[in-house]
Amino acid sequence: MSPQHTLADLLPAGVSVPDAARGLAVTGLALDSRKVKPGFVFAALPGVTTHGNAFIKSAVEAGAAAILAERGTTAPVPVIEADDPRLALAQMAARFSPGQPRYIAAITGTNGKSSTVEFLRQIWAHAGYEAAALGTLGVTRSSGRTDVGYTTPDAIALHAALHALAGEGVTHLAMEASSHGLKQRRMDGARIALAGFSNLTQDHLDYHPDFEDYFASKMRLFDELLPEGAPAVITVDSEWGEAVVRRAEARHQTLFTVGWSGRDLQLKEITPHAAFQHVRFVHAGKEQALTLPLMGEFQASNAFQAAAMAIASGVDADTVFAALEVLKGVAGRLEYVGETAKGAPVLIDYAHTPDGLDKLLRAARPHTAGKVVVVFGAGGDRDPTKREKMGAIAAKLADRVIVTDDNPRSENPAVIRAAILKGAPGAEEIGDRETAIRKAISGLEAGDTLLIAGKGHETGQTIKGVVHPFDDGEVARRTLEELAGKTGERGQ
Repeated sequence: MSPQHTLADLLPAGVSVPDAARGLAVTGLALDSRKVKPGFVFAALPGVTTHGNAFIKSAVEAGAAAILAERGTTAPVPVIEADDPRLALAQMAARFSPGQPRYIAAITGTNGKSSTVEFLRQIWAHAGYEAAALGTLGVTRSSGRTDVGYTTPDAIALHAALHALAGEGVTHLAMEASSHGLKQRRMDGARIALAGFSNLTQDHLDYHPDFEDYFASKMRLFDELLPEGAPAVITVDSEWGEAVVRRAEARHQTLFTVGWSGRDLQLKEITPHAAFQHVRFVHAGKEQALTLPLMGEFQASNAFQAAAMAIASGVDADTVFAALEVLKGVAGRLEYVGETAKGAPVLIDYAHTPDGLDKLLRAARPHTAGKVVVVFGAGGDRDPTKREKMGAIAAKLADRVIVTDDNPRSENPAVIRAAILKGAPGAEEIGDRETAIRKAISGLEAGDTLLIAGKGHETGQTIKGVVHPFDDGEVARRTLEELAGKTGERGQ
């Protein structure tokens, strides 16, 4: 049964509503008019392509008791008028679903958020806390994973998830803070105790008007959501990291810096091995070393960001470093799928930006005696300027490049591939993604490494508005099994 509140229970400061409506019973909140039920408040917010005002009539017909909207909006039911209706919705959602885990840590940055929150969850669990992670991969606990559909869910879904996790006994939550979620006020109302920053590179310029807006959106985590004096854990291996340090200092947040230039937790040396890496680092003035059971320098960076956040949250440093030695990789993030009969490994990864692809290919090189082979594409209806850049990166850092399709959405996939091939004129072009993967695997020799990039954990391929079932890992595993069977037949 839905919880019941009066409208007065939910109203944040700075909104206007007719006095006679304050006693209305509210049974739910909705952003989608199709999800409205009797007694709901419908939030008529501006969207990317349509405005929620266009759906007020259908929401009222479905039983909406009130409408949350911009000032000046009219409707046949009471209107909650707000200067910033997105912020008002988040605050109302926090009051409608008031439960939250006792300790919430949020991390923002272009790459590494999913891995970092999952590694932080594992470290907390190792330390004995009931922990969860929330982000692109859904809600993850030691018992399993539940998909939520977005890096940062909408405010209603987010606060419902926080309330449910608290009710299940989760005390520590690590969550991703996307630029979309921060700019759209989805996380407002969440009681953030600790904030982290990983890196900033080109992404989402299809949504943000420019890079400055992208950075400013991410900085809302430090400027507005993280309380003054709270811990801020920042990777300082870029000018952007140092810029975040200055923002955190301005609000008197407790700084903890990490990375190759970290002043509190500093990486000193990474030695790659077949399926792990040996890491030397300095913490509290003492040099130490550990074995990290993950491939790739960027995975080490994510793991140490998580370690720094765990230490800043109060976990004993020795417990944190012991947990790093038993970390498990994240689904779709440099995930090992299998290997050919000749011992060539096949891995899948979510890298879909120039920086992500660069890091992925550089991560594989030290572990590869033969050729680094990459299969990748670029998404349609997204920032088109990154396509040629990704092609150039692949051509420079891989020995064999196969350009294929990756969620072309409404665009002509051949046009997307052509843009990538401008940066990688010598690459092979195989539009069908399954054919591309199968051909890449079939051509692997001993010592080679195959990276299938762009989709990672995703299980669908979006073409002209239709999501077709497609899983890179499943296709790769099936191909490896078929090739192993043929090898076995020849050997009989």
